[in-house]
Amino acid sequence: MWQYRELIKNLTITDLKNRYQNTSLGFIWSVLSPFLLAMVLFFVFRKVFAQEENFAINLLVGIMAWRFFANGTTSSLSSIVGKPSLVTKVYIPRQILVLSNLLSQLISSLLEFLILVPIIFVLLGNMPITILLFPVIHLLYFWLILGAGLFLSALYVYFRDVNQIWEILVNILFFCSPIIYPLHMVGDYMLPYYMLNPITRVIVIYRDLMVNGNLPSFSSLIVVIGFGAVAFLAGSLIFNRLQRRFAEEI
Repeated sequence: MWQYRELIKNLTITDLKNRYQNTSLGFIWSVLSPFLLAMVLFFVFRKVFAQEENFAINLLVGIMAWRFFANGTTSSLSSIVGKPSLVTKVYIPRQILVLSNLLSQLISSLLEFLILVPIIFVLLGNMPITILLFPVIHLLYFWLILGAGLFLSALYVYFRDVNQIWEILVNILFFCSPIIYPLHMVGDYMLPYYMLNPITRVIVIYRDLMVNGNLPSFSSLIVVIGFGAVAFLAGSLIFNRLQRRFAEEI
């Protein structure tokens, strides 16, 4: 990929520009959207979870983390189909199209979290030193999303129904992740299965680093790294196998 770094850079910048093209507020929408969603959820559930410490901050962190996964995987669906000329007329590694798309999502996500930092400082009155580990976890998270993006983008070339199916699955995963409700509300008998969701692990780690000032457990890090490695390897293998007929199917 290194020899195509300039192309990756240009495609990433183009994706960022196209996302906010012809909008009055531009990137502000990227930040405004999760905050508006957090406000709605906060007012709807504030009485239910009023006893929970730092409910508003934890809700914001959970939504920001979720958006990276949801936006990254959903936008990667059309990363191959949406650029037919680069697939049929020139030779480049097709993985670049998925990578550049997700890099633009990574930049947006980092900017969203950057804006979240002063809000956390104001609401908490301090800033945990553990927040310095956030970029490391975010890159591990990106690795997992890249693997899922490779798989989804390749599958979407052959089966256009994947878009609707994935939209449903993303909504299901939202409620199967501790975004609105705290993790301790999950029953003990369900918790081992619930923790198999890698998004749950990531959200818990983010909250530990950014809100609670705790280091993530070694087991949680191993699980996140393991899920990322499996997702990336499986996504790459499936992508490489299916890409042989991309030009024909597009």
